Amino acid sequence: MLKQDLPAKNHAAKIGITCGREKNHDRLNEAYAQAVWEAGGIPFLLPASPGSGRAESHLAFLDGLILSGGGDLDPIHYGQEPQPGLGSISPDRDSHELALARLSVDWAIPVLGICRGIQVLAVALGGTLHQTLQTGLKHRQDAPEWYPTHEVKVTPGSKLRAILGESVLRVNSYHHQAVDRVPAGFSATALAHDGCVEGIEAADGPWAVGVQWHPELMAGRHPSAGRLFRALVEDASKRNP
Repeated sequence: MLKQDLPAKNHAAKIGITCGREKNHDRLNEAYAQAVWEAGGIPFLLPASPGSGRAESHLAFLDGLILSGGGDLDPIHYGQEPQPGLGSISPDRDSHELALARLSVDWAIPVLGICRGIQVLAVALGGTLHQTLQTGLKHRQDAPEWYPTHEVKVTPGSKLRAILGESVLRVNSYHHQAVDRVPAGFSATALAHDGCVEGIEAADGPWAVGVQWHPELMAGRHPSAGRLFRALVEDASKRNP
């Protein structure tokens, strides 16, 4: 192929997506990448890479970041001892993602936290978690992954409300932990009926949003889910004109 036959350079926003770690293998549900593609971005998978400078190296070439779902955070990162019910943890993933979350806010790189990701975003910036929810609402569904099983209310005037286009919506649910203390500079902008924090966002400054549900699994069937990824890609595109 001659140089003149090469495709034109693509200036779409480059969106990094963190991967889970299982037995030294990095894994990611393809739904995340698909949602980014459909929103007009280019997905890049980020392996759990601990060590000085790794997070900086990853973010240096990205326009936006998705902190994906997965296992539990080690409670040492928010000043607690492990309680009964704590699930599996991945020290390498924790270290990498917490660094990515802090840097994304410091460098004003748009970041979307999903499920575990909202928890990482909160803890990275000084928040805490409920290690095991004990409420009357079922937060780990036995239903198709795309199917919304409980309702959340979204704060009027919030960034999340503007993105979703709805003040009340139903979401899917696959978690047993949730944000407890929201970090300084953020606000809780979506709540379930039991008071569980289902959405947070930076009050000012960079585009930083977290949701406790899994919009990537709903995007093909529920328009509001796809809007989250489009909002991320649109804001990230401002960094890559």
